[in-house]
Amino acid sequence: MKLLPTALPGVVIVEPTVFGDDRGWFMESWNQARFDAGLREQGLPVPRPFVQDNHSCSRAGVLRGLHYQLPPHPQGKLVRVVRGAAFDVAVDIRAGSPTFGQWIGVELTAANHRQLWIPEGFAHGFLALEDDTHFLYKTTDVYARECERSLRWDDAAIGIVWPLGQVGGTPTVASKDAGAPGLHDPGVDLPLS
Repeated sequence: MKLLPTALPGVVIVEPTVFGDDRGWFMESWNQARFDAGLREQGLPVPRPFVQDNHSCSRAGVLRGLHYQLPPHPQGKLVRVVRGAAFDVAVDIRAGSPTFGQWIGVELTAANHRQLWIPEGFAHGFLALEDDTHFLYKTTDVYARECERSLRWDDAAIGIVWPLGQVGGTPTVASKDAGAPGLHDPGVDLPLS
């Protein structure tokens, strides 16, 4: 397992070692000791234990996000695609952070086996690039409706460059996400850095 830093300190691409032969392939999709050691090698904190796994299935063009949870239930997420492909995004929303409002995007596919670690204090979203895209999340806290928040996926203040041309130009977005506020809108609840 290799952990690769991104332009957002704390957000890390996880590349598992995949062993393949004429029978197929094998990989260790999760190993806490190796994950923790990899984070420590980069000078990053080890997250709280994962307590919940989620699985979503989306057709091409579905955009989910940008989601996050506030204390007392903030969530760090380790995400991956096990079927299909997605453009996965993390946005630093920690008030006072030197990278506040900045984003990174990574293509996660069943073929590349990559995962993305998104610590607490970041908003998360993804665009499904293929039909029947299965997306798995490991989270460091349980879902808590009262702590759930969203930011607008197309907020100009963030400026995410979604690969919409790959999915026909207009994403399918849930009404709660379409109506989410922008990063700098009055009354937006954000975590502190």
